[in-house]
Amino acid sequence: MSTGTSGKVALLWRGDREARRTASAQASRLVRIFEALAAQGIAAEPCVYAEEFAGDVRQQLLKVDGVLVWVDPLSDGKTRKELDPLLREVAASGVWVSTHPDVILKMGVKEVLWRTRALGWGTDTHIYRTPADFRREFPERLRIAQPRVLKRNRGNGGQGVWKVERIGSADLVHVLHAQRGSAREELPLTDFMARCESYFGEQGCIVDQPFQPRLPDGMIRCYMGADRVVGFGHQFIKALIPPPPEGPDSPGAQPGPRIMHPASAFPALRDKMEREWVPQMMTLLGIESQSLPIVWDADFLYGPRDASGADTYVLCEINVSAVLPIPDQAPAEIARLVKLRLQSAMANRSV
Repeated sequence: MSTGTSGKVALLWRGDREARRTASAQASRLVRIFEALAAQGIAAEPCVYAEEFAGDVRQQLLKVDGVLVWVDPLSDGKTRKELDPLLREVAASGVWVSTHPDVILKMGVKEVLWRTRALGWGTDTHIYRTPADFRREFPERLRIAQPRVLKRNRGNGGQGVWKVERIGSADLVHVLHAQRGSAREELPLTDFMARCESYFGEQGCIVDQPFQPRLPDGMIRCYMGADRVVGFGHQFIKALIPPPPEGPDSPGAQPGPRIMHPASAFPALRDKMEREWVPQMMTLLGIESQSLPIVWDADFLYGPRDASGADTYVLCEINVSAVLPIPDQAPAEIARLVKLRLQSAMANRSV
């Protein structure tokens, strides 16, 4: 552990042995966060992780005061199955970890959409915890209220997110995967449901929400530093929108750029997040303010306009594991929060 008052942190991301050997702050995607931490007097070092040299990573993390983690739930077939226990062990030794894997399991999974469905960001959301529940309940729900969007509990980049719509009265459906480059398929509903049963492995589940017809209006990504909004991103996404005739890899099927905006850009949404929804989420999920992720985001789709014609917002997902890119003003806020968290963690260790 460091002896300086500002502490030492490791910034962890996934890579191979060569990436670990050559890792540097200036050459990483996190360079602006490294710079912001340095401006706060915090020593920061890169920490490249892979399962085959997890022991080396463990030894490195035990020598720092804190670790900030950027590792997706799914990446090239790899999961966090081995990383999360390592981070729990490091945290138990007194190293501050953001985001702690136990907090990710509360708010960084699709189940949070069901657990918080009664909040103002919620919608008609259901959950299937077993294949039997899924087979019994989903066909009728699809018949009554379609199209539906199914989401596996842990994933990123659209993996395991599907738009499902019946074709007439037959047991046929159109399905469209949210992963980039996907084409719409037509197949029997039972075949599609069988394909999804792998999502129940390792205590997984499937969350079911109605498709939001205002999806073409774009998605608003609300970037958070703990419990405060630090910026927004607006993007015209193409996931779950049928690709043009030219195909899913054509230019017309590609999402638009994410346009970053300051925290003042969406005042109504910011007010809802800071004053209502985040405090309510924390209470509902049992998350203390000191355990909130240093950086996370909530993705919103436009819901139906209210009686006055104002926009409403529907939570699409919460991203906690690897939030990038981030708005220009976010690194400074991240560094400020890291300094406060490290001071608290180091004070607790000295008691």
